[in-house]
Amino acid sequence: MKTFAVIGLGKFGYHIAKGLAEQGLDIIAIDHDEHKVQEISDYIQDAIRLDSTDIRALQEAGVVGLDTVIISIGENIESSILTLMALKELDNKNIIAKAITRTHGEILARLGAFKVIYPERESAKKLVENLVGNVIIDEIDFSSTVKIAKFLTPKVLVGKLVQEIEIMFENEITLIACKSRDNWLFDIEKTYRIRENDMLAFIGKKIFITKLRDLTEKSEEIRN
Repeated sequence: MKTFAVIGLGKFGYHIAKGLAEQGLDIIAIDHDEHKVQEISDYIQDAIRLDSTDIRALQEAGVVGLDTVIISIGENIESSILTLMALKELDNKNIIAKAITRTHGEILARLGAFKVIYPERESAKKLVENLVGNVIIDEIDFSSTVKIAKFLTPKVLVGKLVQEIEIMFENEITLIACKSRDNWLFDIEKTYRIRENDMLAFIGKKIFITKLRDLTEKSEEIRN
């Protein structure tokens, strides 16, 4: 039977580990927080508290040569990277790593992650699909640090490339959806040029989404 390990038992990691266990799979669940380990131990017998950047601790826990390891470490990017490096040293095969930012994801990929995932971005896409109405701007708190904003293209952004807009906000926001000519697009090229009347949906850190909102509102005031 294949053996999986899930490292990092925040909301995403907890539900991944629980879901795999409910499918009858062998799981090693790891976190440095004793409380989180206790929570998942109701579903997984092999739940361990340890520092996942410690290669010796991982080895003693049996995280060696496993079929699949999922790194679901939250905001601590350094810990995420060091964990990946330790897992590679221990000959684990398919390492799937959660990334917080595009740069974080690129580093993980270059270090040998089999797959990099952006769970907040993917969940946001699904949420955007359910948003309806032609409001000028709509905001949703996605987490304590992440916000989604959906709005009609303000005049100041018409004609700009997606990559130009993201650079304007220090690459801390990402266009996750664009409704153009009544069709929602979810795989938008960075070279896409924003049109008038496009509906845009961005995800990013709250401070930058707030700046984007302020820019949008000022543009609308000038337009009106």
